[in-house]
Amino acid sequence: METKTLLSAIEDELKKQVARLDEPHTQLYHEMLTYHMGWTDEGSGTKATGKRIRPLLVLLASAAVGGNWEKTLPAAAGIELIHNFSLLHDDIQDKSETRRGRPTAWTIWGVAQAINAGDGMFILANMAMGDLAETHPAETVLQGERIFQEACLNLTRGQHLDIDYEKRTSIETGDYWKMISGKTATLIATSMELGALFGGADADLRFAYRNFGHYLGLAFQVQDDILGIWGNEAVTGKSAASDLLEGKKSLPVLFGIEKDGNFAQRWTQSNITEADVPELAAMLEREGARQKAQEAADQMTDLALNSLRQADPKGEAGDELFALAKLLLIREA
Repeated sequence: METKTLLSAIEDELKKQVARLDEPHTQLYHEMLTYHMGWTDEGSGTKATGKRIRPLLVLLASAAVGGNWEKTLPAAAGIELIHNFSLLHDDIQDKSETRRGRPTAWTIWGVAQAINAGDGMFILANMAMGDLAETHPAETVLQGERIFQEACLNLTRGQHLDIDYEKRTSIETGDYWKMISGKTATLIATSMELGALFGGADADLRFAYRNFGHYLGLAFQVQDDILGIWGNEAVTGKSAASDLLEGKKSLPVLFGIEKDGNFAQRWTQSNITEADVPELAAMLEREGARQKAQEAADQMTDLALNSLRQADPKGEAGDELFALAKLLLIREA
């Protein structure tokens, strides 16, 4: 089983789902979604589509428990469409002008149309999940849709906390873990659980796969926080200044606040400009925040890999899961 084969099948399924909007009177609507998905216009291609990590995990989990991954493709598409729904709205809420090295949808078509495009992506995701009824028992599909909807709600819970934390002065690391459990980990955990469910796994095995996805998501987000301050913009496709400028309560920032040193003093003064960012990042590193964040990421990594060993994925798909997990947990973008 080659990852390239799975990724090609994922793109085909995603294009099939988005094509529901490919009608003469909604060509612009369809174009907005195909642009955001990275398929069209200048800069389109692999870098613009992203890694498709979540749908890939769905298919690998399905195959690793002995299922037919091709019958799980609609779930993989549903997960990726929900992820992209959240990105469309996040870009507006964060006022982000670039994503994956290209202008964001709202900067091209305006906020109102970009919100609507995100709403459409949400509906398409749910319609994709409904397609599973063609190849799976109704009871299994209903169970999967409940898991999927809970993930969608948790995703919005996490986003609510993320936005709320920007305005709150007193945030602890425990609050942070609650936020990223919803904002990031829930979709990765659900990817694993849905893959296992539609692959035919029992409840105990699904729980082990879900745990792996949960801890993988936590580790992934902490790594993202580190890259959001010290990452190479040319590699990440996102400005390394944005997180500090937007007042994001990322894990390194929280560690810096707890340290109550020079960084905390400057942070509480607010009015941070882009010119201040390099020195703020340097302060955080000198005060040990980067190292502590990396240690937290390493701890979540260990928990993720231990959960995956407990799940004991089988065959070539199992080998691919371990390889992908290690690739995601040591990254530059």
